[in-house]
Amino acid sequence: MSTHRSRYRRIATILEHHGLGLGLGLLGLEKWIPFNKGVLGHARRDEPYASPEHLRLALEELGPTFIKLGQLLSTRNDLLPAAYLAELVKLQDAAQPEAWEPMKAVIREELGADPEQLFAQFDPQPLAAASIGQAYAATLHDGTQVVVKVRRPGAVAQIHEDLEILQNLAERADKRWDAARQYNLPGIVEEFSRTLRAELDYLQEGRNAERFAADFADSPDVAVPQVFWETTTSRVLTLERMHGIRVDDLPALDAAGIDRNQLARRGADLILTMVFENRFFHADPHPGNLFIQTDGSIALIDFGMVGQLDEEVTEQLSDVLLAFTRGDSNALATALLALSITKNTSDRGELGRSLDVFVSRYLGRPLSDINLSHLLGELLALLRHHHLQLPQQTALLFKVLMMGEALAARLDPEFEMLQALTPFSERIVQRQFSLPALAKRWAQASADAGALLLELPGTLKQLRRVLENGGLEVHLRAAELEPLVGRAERIGNRLIAGMITAALINGIGELVSGNTRWRSREGVMIGAGASVVTALGGYLLWTTRRRR
Repeated sequence: MSTHRSRYRRIATILEHHGLGLGLGLLGLEKWIPFNKGVLGHARRDEPYASPEHLRLALEELGPTFIKLGQLLSTRNDLLPAAYLAELVKLQDAAQPEAWEPMKAVIREELGADPEQLFAQFDPQPLAAASIGQAYAATLHDGTQVVVKVRRPGAVAQIHEDLEILQNLAERADKRWDAARQYNLPGIVEEFSRTLRAELDYLQEGRNAERFAADFADSPDVAVPQVFWETTTSRVLTLERMHGIRVDDLPALDAAGIDRNQLARRGADLILTMVFENRFFHADPHPGNLFIQTDGSIALIDFGMVGQLDEEVTEQLSDVLLAFTRGDSNALATALLALSITKNTSDRGELGRSLDVFVSRYLGRPLSDINLSHLLGELLALLRHHHLQLPQQTALLFKVLMMGEALAARLDPEFEMLQALTPFSERIVQRQFSLPALAKRWAQASADAGALLLELPGTLKQLRRVLENGGLEVHLRAAELEPLVGRAERIGNRLIAGMITAALINGIGELVSGNTRWRSREGVMIGAGASVVTALGGYLLWTTRRRR
């Protein structure tokens, strides 16, 4: 931690200021607030703080890396409750504009000349200012209007420092906090780091744009900006400027004569095609990134955040879809466990029972009665309850589907996303059971079986050596034994209490039946015995109810 002292202190101070001091102890930051009197480093305050709101405020104050982290977490319904998701969605990647001279210097360093020489026109007033870069309007010498994105000087160094700190904090939390271990916090940070580092590279964003252009080259309904590579580097990106009406500007769409019902269907088809046909999708399709051009086509912009599904995840998703449509909760549990990163659900039977209830709510209902966002929200809440974490790409996919449904419903309140999804899901299932797919599975299974047969002689030899050298040893962790030992102790205590109670009842019964006249001493003994019987009986009843 000593290599980034000032930044650690800054993080700890901001968390404490926003009433999130409990996190200081969990993240190992308590030493950076030496005069804080909280038990785990949290500040003692009289007024209660709304944690979701102040988490957002703290992330905003911490800067670009933490804003991006909050934006990513806002898509993770499988990790955070709804209150936190609703607050983190408000995070905007906006910042005060950088002065023109430092940005001009970046263009000169990257492209070898001043922007006035490279472009016919260049407006030094930014169109937009984000935490990582700024966008400027310009015109090429052939008259083409373009947008030039320029990365802020020093942005990369700060982000790399923050990513290193986040990884250290995640590993510390993993050792101190059970929830961090359940959700593989270091793994989440590592995946986030890869995503953010890719977003810093404008060359990668340019390649993403070209891939989308190739995927929709034959579609007149989709427009993707051209990349001008002559004025593009890892720190500067030049794209064709897309004009049009924001997809959520309903009065402007109506004034332009755009059929909103048809637009909702075309927009949904665009998103579903990216996800289920191309398996490469725009991961941030908010209204600011979608414009409707004069010819009615949908123009996409901003390709820094994308999602990609590999073949294995696609097959696992199809297994989930097939099990759900069949209403088979057992198969659905198996498919969800296969899809999840964390396999350590506490109770497979409890997961199955939860899925029984989940499936029963939707089984037999017409598609027009089912809201896809509500369905996915319930499923993700169920996964969160059972500590099952999805891969980041799958979580992005669910987020994109819910955003797509919300946008389409705004254009056309009668739109039904599940009906639009049905033909895509049918094609997925057909592909899964097609002859080439079955042949591939058979070939893979044959290869696996062959590998096992080849390994079998060596495995048997190792087993024989183990048996000859004293047999097998079983190692158990103390933490794993504690619940068993505790339960055995409780059962033993109850048995002993039951035996004592039975003996006392028998003794009292003999005293009562053998004496018609009680002396005072025997009365005291009977009274004391009855009191003990009552106490022990109460203990047995209490432990039984607590167990239930």
